[in-house]
Amino acid sequence: MNIEAAREQMIEQQVRTWDVFDEQVLSALGQVRREQFTPPAYRAVAFADSTIPLAHGQSMLPAKIHGRILQALGVGPQDVALEVGAGSGYLSACLGVLASRVRSLEIFPELAEQARENILAAAVNNVSVEVADAMQLDEPATYDVIAVTGSLPLYDERFQQALRIGGRLFVVVGQAPVMEAWKVTRIGEREWQRQSLFETVIDPLVNAPRPSAFVF
Repeated sequence: MNIEAAREQMIEQQVRTWDVFDEQVLSALGQVRREQFTPPAYRAVAFADSTIPLAHGQSMLPAKIHGRILQALGVGPQDVALEVGAGSGYLSACLGVLASRVRSLEIFPELAEQARENILAAAVNNVSVEVADAMQLDEPATYDVIAVTGSLPLYDERFQQALRIGGRLFVVVGQAPVMEAWKVTRIGEREWQRQSLFETVIDPLVNAPRPSAFVF
């Protein structure tokens, strides 16, 4: 396989055709070598338009979703970023290329360690990966951008509360078969603006609250 041709095809035929036109985002996706963040058993499909399995039932999102996340957040070189769900570390590294500093939370120690190794190998030096449950986050007005990579069956305001004024949050809300990706912007001390971006389906964040089951 011609790796560089496959990478270019991924960007042009998957990411760009999904309305990702921000050249800085496209450059970051090209710069961070996706195949190095893919488990060895799946390297042959590193550039496929599909999720890629990771340990503990987790998955690596398609590149087009990563592109939409990065574009929605509008990450700048002065921004402090939080990522919820490091996974393999690919999006963490892309955020690192664009932001000043990135803190990534991963609930599974094995995935966190692998993400650290991948990020180190990619020579992205402004990303830290911590083992933590993001559903315990309590850090008001701390971050400029937040990317939540697992869905929230019920919206939880702890993430929007962690934004500084002007900060942006990407989150997917709802339950299969229909979930909605949102961009939430903090525009005041007690005011947030919500924008619906697209419909998708991704796995729920570990320990995220679920709606009560219907009992007949």
